[in-house]
This record gives sequence, structure tokens and C-alpha cells, in this order.
Amino acid sequence: MISPSNLASAPATQMIARRRRAILITMCLGVLMAQIDTSVVNLAARQIGQDLHASLSQLQWVIDAYNLAYATLLLSGGALGDLFGRRRLFLAGVALFALGSAMCGLAPAIGWLLVGRVVAGLGAAVMLPNSLAILADTYPEAKARSQAIGVWAGCNGLAFALGPTIGGMLVDSAGWRSIFALILPLAGLAGWMAGLYVPATRGAPQRKLDLPGQILAAAALAALAFAVIQWPVTGPHALIMRAAIAVAGLATPAFIGWQIRCGDGLMPLALFRNASFSAAMVIAAAMTFGMYGLIFLLPLLLQSSYGLSALEAGLAMLPMSLSFLIVSRYVGSLAHALGPRATMSAGMSLMGAGLLALSWAAGETGGALPLAGLMALLLLPGIGLGLNTGPVMSVAVSSVPAERTGTAAGLINTARMVGATLGVAVLGAVAAAHMMQAAGVHGWPAGYALAFRGGGCVELAGALVASWKIERNALVRQPS
Repeated sequence: MISPSNLASAPATQMIARRRRAILITMCLGVLMAQIDTSVVNLAARQIGQDLHASLSQLQWVIDAYNLAYATLLLSGGALGDLFGRRRLFLAGVALFALGSAMCGLAPAIGWLLVGRVVAGLGAAVMLPNSLAILADTYPEAKARSQAIGVWAGCNGLAFALGPTIGGMLVDSAGWRSIFALILPLAGLAGWMAGLYVPATRGAPQRKLDLPGQILAAAALAALAFAVIQWPVTGPHALIMRAAIAVAGLATPAFIGWQIRCGDGLMPLALFRNASFSAAMVIAAAMTFGMYGLIFLLPLLLQSSYGLSALEAGLAMLPMSLSFLIVSRYVGSLAHALGPRATMSAGMSLMGAGLLALSWAAGETGGALPLAGLMALLLLPGIGLGLNTGPVMSVAVSSVPAERTGTAAGLINTARMVGATLGVAVLGAVAAAHMMQAAGVHGWPAGYALAFRGGGCVELAGALVASWKIERNALVRQPS
């Protein structure tokens, strides 16, 4: 028999469920904005250069200015949400991202466009870690939280699938400025829904702003990102490169030393005593090292060796994007049933196997692998990425007390950013060093095989870390 109290509680339960779904949609909008922006700007580079009379180096900074600003504030963005309220910082990030996109869309010259890209990058650095922290707060139950973060992570795959297609159509039909205008209605909707559905949080008034830590972290991350971005352009011996490496080399130990001294600063080192949390950082960096190297090199391979256009190359990568999206939808339940160790180990192993299979295809077949065969191989890294991304994010935010969720979200996203930056730089350099050594029908340069092999080995190393250090109960929220 159903009691009157159960009948009375049913509408309240349904209201909570509806509110949670609305918050999940809002946070997913934030991810979509940032990732679609990243994936479509590459397609507009040629038109931007023609319209604004920009040089090749200036066009490179259209992309790199965003990445540099994003890297600089990413670690601070989540911690500021812990201090001043996550909804407040998420809304600030959305507003900055919209402002930067509007500046880009209206830019009369390349300088204005670069400033707009910096503003958008700062907005993304504040918005993304707080979106993850808000989801962790909204879903306190381990299974529900894993499912929600899986959907959130899957939006990366949706953006990679939709971005090149939508971007190509917009650039061809309405011009390059339309890709930035696309962001504005999404930002308006995300801001309105966040104000309506996301509850305000008080922050942590007992904690103080770690300004020295913020400055040192920003300096270290900015210098590292700048050095990696400029390495292929200037080489390691240029004065500006030496200065960037010196700043990173000095600021990083200074930051760690300051965190040891102050105890409860921007990045409390006590968090790393949790083995699962520390392992999640390593796994996230290993994941993006191999995958972002692949995402960087694959379009070049498809266009140079298979003769595809930019739009056709994006469509050829759909098996990876769509498999990532589909698996992410269900990985939360799978991780809850099997444990995060199993899903993360399997995911990292599949990404490693996919990259090694591509390396084999380049080396053993002499680059004669048909396009359909290459697209089939892309299912392996796509499924692996779906199995790992949601759980590694869930483990990171579940392994810390609730009041440090934003800090954990910032750290895991920083680990992903560092891995991605190094992966593009290192694997790109390996491919470039052997670019002229071609063989086979399609003439895959030998550098692709070496780069894919290196990325695959890093992924498999991450799988070993997951099987060794991730605890089965790592999705259970740590007490305050």
C-alpha cells in the first residue's frame, strides 16, 4: 500500500529531478560553447586571413591566444568558485565568453580579434571547472553523479562531431564572423538557465584568497603554454623561448614551495595523499597527450594523404566522435556497476590499442590502408575516450571534500590541458621531423607512425596507472 506521505513526496521528487535535468543541460551548454568554438575556428582561418589581411603567424595566434588565456586561469577558475560561489563564477565565465565572442565577430582588425580570443579563453577557464563542480554538487549520489558527468563529458564528442560540419557550412554560407555569432544565443540561454535553476552558494568565507599562489600558478602555466606554442616557430634557442622556459622552471617550484608553506592555499597538497585523486591527474594527462596529438595530426593526414577537404576530413572523423558520444551516455552506469578501475583501465587500453593500430597501418601497410579501414580503426580510440573521460572526471571531484570540488575540477582540467598541450607539441614534432619520409600508395609520412606509436604507449602507461591506483570505491564522495 502507498502511504499518504509517499504520495505527498512524489511531486517534490519529480521537481528535484526536473531541476537536476535543467542544471545538467545548462552545464552541457557551457561545454558545447567552449568546444564548438575550438573546433570551428580552425576552419575559418583562411577567410579571416583574407578579410583582415593577417599574416600566417597572426592567424596561428587566433587559436593560440585562446589556448594561452585558458591555460593561464584554468587552475584559478575552479578555486575561485570554491571561494566566491560556483554559480557566480559560472555566470561570470559565460559572460566573459560571450563578450569575447562578440568582440571577435565585430573585430575590424586582427588585433581586436586576438583580444577577443583572450577574453573568450579567460571565460572558458572560469566556466568549465565550475560547471563540473556544480554537477558534483547537484548529484550527491555516486551513480547519478557518474551518469551526469558522463553526459557532460560526452558533449565534447558532440561538439567534435557537430563543430566541423556546422562551422564549414556557416563559413561557406555566411562568412567567418557567423561562427562567433553562433555562440551568443547559446551563452544567453546558458546564463538565463543558470540564473533560474542553479542554486546560489555562499562560498567559503573562512578561507582567504591565495593571491601569491594564483600569480605563481598563472605564471607557470602561461609560460609552459607559451613555450610549447612557440617551440615549432622559434626553436628552443630563441631568447623569448629561453625566457619562457626560465619563467616556467622558476615559477613551478616556487608555486609548490608556497603551497607547502601556506597549507590551505590554491592547491592544497594534502589532496594528493588520496591515491585515486593523484592517479586521476596522471591518467587525465596521459589521455589527452595521446588523443589530442591524434586529433591534431589526423586532419592533416586525411587532407594530405587522402586528398580530403577540411569538411570531408571532419566527416571522416565522425566514427571517433560519435562512438565517444554514445559510450559517454552510458559509462556512468557502467562505472557504478563495474567500478571506475575497470572502465578507466579498459578505456585507456582501447585508446592505446587504437593509436598502435594506426601506427601499424602506417608502417606495415605502407600507408595503403583504405579510408574505410582507417575510419573503422577510429572506433577504438573513440570508445576508449568515452569509457575514460567521464569516470576520470568523476573520480577527481569525488575524491575531495565538497568544499574543494571547484579546486579538484580546476586541477583535473589543468592536467588535461597540460597533457593536450604537450601531446600536440611532442607528437607533432615527431611527425614533422619525419614528414618527408613517405611510402606506399597514399604516402603516409613515416612520422605519423612514430607519433601514433608514442601516443599509444603513453595511453597504455595510463591504463597501468588506472589498474594499479584507482580504488573500486573511488566514486564515493569524500566527507568534509
